[in-house]
Amino acid sequence: MYSIVLGGLAIVLYAIASGLLLRQLLRRTDTVSKWGRTGPLIVAALAVLVHTQLLGGTILVPEGINLSFFNALSLMSWVVCVVLIIMSYFRSVEGLGVVVLPFTAFAVGMSVFFPGDRTITGMERWPLELHITFSLLAYALLALATIQALLLTVQDYRLRTHNPGGFVRNLPPLMVMESLLFQLIGAGFVLLSFGMLTGFIFLEDVFAQHMFHKSTLSVIAWLVFGNLLWGRWRFGWRGRVALRWTLAGFTTLVLAYFGSKFVLELLLHNGG
Repeated sequence: MYSIVLGGLAIVLYAIASGLLLRQLLRRTDTVSKWGRTGPLIVAALAVLVHTQLLGGTILVPEGINLSFFNALSLMSWVVCVVLIIMSYFRSVEGLGVVVLPFTAFAVGMSVFFPGDRTITGMERWPLELHITFSLLAYALLALATIQALLLTVQDYRLRTHNPGGFVRNLPPLMVMESLLFQLIGAGFVLLSFGMLTGFIFLEDVFAQHMFHKSTLSVIAWLVFGNLLWGRWRFGWRGRVALRWTLAGFTTLVLAYFGSKFVLELLLHNGG
């Protein structure tokens, strides 16, 4: 019952923050008031605090770390929100919350109403926590980069067709958006590299049968993002080329972790 109350409160706060952000983006003005920019972030921060309390009770269990499918989805969404809120005080990226916050509310609801038990035990916690930390931060930055790439594509199309109205007028300039995109991808790539390195060093049998797809797809995603950064540096890739590589890399990364978890925990487990 306690988790349902916390989850419900987090969902409501995420929904309010999403609504405030969407309202701000759709306003027909080029100027944003101080409250208009910080108000949604304050509400989102309150949602994150409630979400934190919820995660503490559902993931950190006495036996170890419970990373069931929906718990992991909720945790990843929480990390994305935290990174987004922090970044928003330095760069104009709060608009990404229109996608991030509703998805996080969905993830919270699924973790509360469809709890699972995938507790990891039998090993020292600090190596696992180090690997998880690097991996989650990489997922968060690359998820934000993917949303940024989609927004950048829409913005570029609207500008090319001389139709810069709607929410596009409230986005940062195109060059700023593009620069931020590759900063996110670069930082995410570095963290993904550390996540994979700690996994290979500390985790046993990373290419065992039950881990083979996750490890292989993670390596492929790492190669995709590395190739994108090299193409940006060597050939100046941008626009649709950057979008395609970003989507390909992030989709592969999602399949690496959540795809394998979905099959193992939800399809095969229920089927058995």
